Amino acid sequence: MRGSRGRLHCVVVGAGIGGLAAALSLHEIGAEVEVVEAVREVRALGVGINLLPHAVRELDALGLRAELEARSVAPSLLLYCTRRGQEIWREPRGLAAGYPWPQLSIHRGVLQEVLLEAVTARMGAEVLHLGHRLARIETGAERCTAVLADGSRVEADLVVAADGIHSAARAQWYHGEGPLRWNGSLLWRGTAETAPVLDGRTMVWAGHPEQKFVGYPIADVDGGRQLFNFIAELRRPDSDLAAQEDWNREGSLDDFLPAFESWDFGWLDVRAIVRAAPATFLFPMVDRDPVPRWTFGRATLLGDAAHPMYPIGSNEALARYERARGPATAAIVHANRGLGPELPMQLVEERAPDGFSDIGDVITPEEIAQVTERYRATAGFSLTALRRGVSLLEEPYAQPDADGDALDYDVDVNTGTVTPDDAG
Repeated sequence: MRGSRGRLHCVVVGAGIGGLAAALSLHEIGAEVEVVEAVREVRALGVGINLLPHAVRELDALGLRAELEARSVAPSLLLYCTRRGQEIWREPRGLAAGYPWPQLSIHRGVLQEVLLEAVTARMGAEVLHLGHRLARIETGAERCTAVLADGSRVEADLVVAADGIHSAARAQWYHGEGPLRWNGSLLWRGTAETAPVLDGRTMVWAGHPEQKFVGYPIADVDGGRQLFNFIAELRRPDSDLAAQEDWNREGSLDDFLPAFESWDFGWLDVRAIVRAAPATFLFPMVDRDPVPRWTFGRATLLGDAAHPMYPIGSNEALARYERARGPATAAIVHANRGLGPELPMQLVEERAPDGFSDIGDVITPEEIAQVTERYRATAGFSLTALRRGVSLLEEPYAQPDADGDALDYDVDVNTGTVTPDDAG
């Protein structure tokens, strides 16, 4: 298919969260969009996900905020505690923290459903081509072609490859990458219907990077109960359970629950929550090293194929997208490998492995604030930046400041070190 005369014709490969959001964003700027997806039926799979204020900003700009708020929970507090349930620190989230947009906790499948419904309502069901897997992309000076596994070809002005962590497009351009990089940790994820934990609007991170439990509600259900999302994490570098990564690979309680037998804090019973889940899903913590470039002519990578981003427009816009977002996302990869916002939890475990009487004797609020704010700046959701109130649809990239830098912080892409840019 060719686009209508005068309209940019785009093909998005992948109907996941990133691909559908990209399709909606491209449609919003007037492009003609087709979506090619490998599965024959898009189903609401997975568990919970947190949409931070800068993500909600973009979904709000696409007109989806009301629908998402109606099908999610907006947490107002994040509580960090030890493996004994002792509080380390707490911080407000979303609107309670002063952001112009809420933070939303939602089932991944529900988020995908909302995006898919918006795509079909605005563009028509005929733009979705299911059961077609990408084989490769051919780029030319004037056109770009998505070549599918069955030999069919879809021509476009622009191809966005949002085809996941096993991206065929990325493998085409970076065929020497080898296996995914595993950090030695395994996650068991699930959802359970429970009575509200604390006030029903609190996220909980307990433990330390060697053994951690994360939990938060993702929906209010009948009878005053909630659907509670959890992640139980263990560091098991010698395990053979990391043979594959698949969000829908069912896990076994025997592989992780014994390690959490004593994790009953009174206000949070980890064992009871996990046992109440219909199933758990095993996922190894994997990533890939940042690559030098995402864009090749009229094609680019997005989402797990590159980093979570929104593509904009034509060839020139693709280059701008990569220049603006490449260093920042590389920094996030390195920051997460360095424990990210969890660093204070590790410091508390190292300094007070047997617990404490006063957290102030173990770590200071200033030390915690320095680490957490540095991570917020790296990840792109510092409060100062988001208070500008401009979505990427309205202003695709930050305008350069006095020193010509489009970012409000400087990033070392090799180490992930972030330094505030005072010039802006």
